[in-house]
Amino acid sequence: MRKLKKCSTLPLLSHIRSYTDAELLAALQQHDEQAYAFLYDRYSKALYGIILQVIPSGEGAEDVLQDVFIKIWQNIKLYDAGKGRLYTWMLNIARNAAIDRTRSKDFNNRAKTAELTENVYTAGGVTESRADDVGLKRVLGSLPEEQRKLLELSYFQGYTQEEIAKMLSIPLGTVKTRIRTTIIQLRKLIGANKT
Repeated sequence: MRKLKKCSTLPLLSHIRSYTDAELLAALQQHDEQAYAFLYDRYSKALYGIILQVIPSGEGAEDVLQDVFIKIWQNIKLYDAGKGRLYTWMLNIARNAAIDRTRSKDFNNRAKTAELTENVYTAGGVTESRADDVGLKRVLGSLPEEQRKLLELSYFQGYTQEEIAKMLSIPLGTVKTRIRTTIIQLRKLIGANKT
């Protein structure tokens, strides 16, 4: 993972002071830049990891991370401690921002271009990771279309089970059961292909 960049407008003062959760929240709501830098130092790697699960491109994930911290800065007064922890609130912002980015027209155009580039063979042949991708695609290809679609929507496109249920007009319980069954079947298929 590349080292994350600090927002250029923030001072690197977070090492000077530590905060309790209540102090941090109060300072953030006053738009204290030192508290914001502390927040970035403390949570940026964790939020980056969440974003990276939805957006596999490191550069794209870093862009979303910067957008997430801007949203946190702008909307910190909307945070309600009675509804959950600050980290959970930020995690939801990060996940939603990453999913929104994958649904954007610009992201989809870049993804299509990247797919074309990735499918071009190097002069020395297919790299090992590409060979693994082919094996995974073969295993996924052996699943029935309905199961493949559920996995793609849930794990590769980042939709929640509730969103999938609405999108496919299927009860939520049915979506959960089918995804669980598909994962169990996928594990068996992967195990059979390893032997």
